Amino acid sequence: MGHMDQPTDAPTPTLEELEAARTYYESLEPRDLFYRAATELVDRAIREDTPLSLARGVLHRAIRDAAPLNLVEALAILLRTWNSAFYQFHHRTFDAKHFADINKLVRRHRKSLLALRARSIESLSNADESEAKSLFAAFEEVLGPVGAAKSLHLIAPHFFPLWDRAIAEGYGLPMKPQGLNDDNYWQFMSITREQCRLLGWGKAIRRNPLKAIDEFNYWRYTRKQPANPTGCDTTASAVRIRSSDVTRARPQDSSSQSAI
Repeated sequence: MGHMDQPTDAPTPTLEELEAARTYYESLEPRDLFYRAATELVDRAIREDTPLSLARGVLHRAIRDAAPLNLVEALAILLRTWNSAFYQFHHRTFDAKHFADINKLVRRHRKSLLALRARSIESLSNADESEAKSLFAAFEEVLGPVGAAKSLHLIAPHFFPLWDRAIAEGYGLPMKPQGLNDDNYWQFMSITREQCRLLGWGKAIRRNPLKAIDEFNYWRYTRKQPANPTGCDTTASAVRIRSSDVTRARPQDSSSQSAI
């Protein structure tokens, strides 16, 4: 794997902050149920290799007929719940045309997406920049910068990190108009990779580090929480995990691990 430039100031949380953020996130965000369900549906759709087809009333059809969902339908579940602001504030309608646009998008990039699904952000290198930025730009055109990251993460949950506008701002990467954020997202990927490296690639937390970091970012930047319940400082730019923390960390019980 090629060389990866290291960000000079990756804001990395401590293990204690990750756990505090996890507790906070689970107490306030029932939408995580939809995230876990959509993740499972995407995994099932890919394993069964179901055809991509246009459909209306995804949730209604699934409940009524208990029919297998395809990849685009699984994405739709997440987008309708987890990216609702895009449709509310950008006056976009999740109609048949929009669904068809997502369908075409996934069809066009399916091979690349499935290849990246098998990778983790640990393998990210400068050689990935062109492809990662191209994929993000294509998804951003249809789904906006937040929906693009969420969709890419759902398909390749260990490779593409999550963000929203508040998180991007908190990392010094304020979002630009739609269609102009691929470079900032690549920088965000680079920072996230460095965070994961400092966290021992998730070995200490025993779950997907991208999801854990997103929960911290959501807690710290989106919800603007100043300190965790244990009283630890949460100034992200001032915190870096020590290798000794990874060594001493007590593994979580497997029943509490993330679904991804």
